[in-house]
Amino acid sequence: MDLFEEVVRMRRAGQRGALATIVYTNGSIPGYESSRMLVREDGSIEGTVGGGCVEAEVLAAANEVMSQETPRKMVFNLNNDSSRDNQSICGGALEVFLEPILPQPVVYLFGGGHVSIAVAKAASAAGFGVAVVDDREAFANAERFPMAQGIFISYEEAFEKIQPNAASYLVIVTRGHKDDKRVLAWAVRTGARYVGMIGSARKVLSVYKALEEDGYRPEEFERVYAPIGLEIGALSPEEIAISIVAELIAARRNAGMPAHKQLRVKPRPALAD
Repeated sequence: MDLFEEVVRMRRAGQRGALATIVYTNGSIPGYESSRMLVREDGSIEGTVGGGCVEAEVLAAANEVMSQETPRKMVFNLNNDSSRDNQSICGGALEVFLEPILPQPVVYLFGGGHVSIAVAKAASAAGFGVAVVDDREAFANAERFPMAQGIFISYEEAFEKIQPNAASYLVIVTRGHKDDKRVLAWAVRTGARYVGMIGSARKVLSVYKALEEDGYRPEEFERVYAPIGLEIGALSPEEIAISIVAELIAARRNAGMPAHKQLRVKPRPALAD
C-alpha cells in the first residue's frame, strides 16, 4: 500500500491518524532511515518502524499525537540494552518523527446571506474548507461563494449528502426561526465537532423549547454554541464573522466552550400525581 495515497484517502474520508517516520539512524537499529508507519485512529497500522519495543512506544505515542493534534520527535538510544526488547538486541540510536494526520476542517454554512459571505472569507483564510446551504439559488451560488467546495440549494439534499464528522463545523445562519429549528434538529444529532447558531439568547432558547416539545432532550443542546461567536461587541457582518471564526478556531484547537454559550431550557415542573 502507498502510505501517502492512504493518507489522502483518510483525510478525504474525515479520518484521523498519525504518520511515524525514522528520520535519523546510527549503528545497528531495527529499521532503516525513512521507514514509515501509518497508525489509524482505530489502532490498525500500515508499514513499520522496526518492530519490537520501538514500534510499541511509537504506537502508544500515536494516540496522544492524534488527540493533541501536535507532532512529536522520539529519540531511542538502544545501546545493546536487552531490557528494552526481548526479541532484538540492538546497539544503535534512532529518531522517529510522529505527525498527526488530520482531515481538513470544513465549515458548512446554513444560510447564504451577508454574514455567511463574511464567514466564508474569514474561514477560508484560516484554513477551513467551506460549503454553503441555502434553498435560494440566488444566495447559494459560486459567484457569491467562489471559495466553496460544495453548494447545496436544498436542505433535504444537504441533510442527505453531508455526513458530519470530527472535522465538520456546522454554522446555522439562516433567514428565520423556522429554518434555524429545522437545521438544528438535524445538526445536534450528527457527529459534527461544532454546532453553532446565530441569534439572541431569547431566540435561541425559543428554538430549544420548540425542539424540546418535539421530543428533543435539553442535554442535546449542551454542545451547541449559541448565541454563536465570541463576545467582542461585533455589529457589522465582517465583525460578526471574525467573532464566529475565532470561536471555530477555539473549537478546532480544543480551547473549550465559553460558559456564556451554554444556554439551557428551564426544566418543566413535575406534574402532580
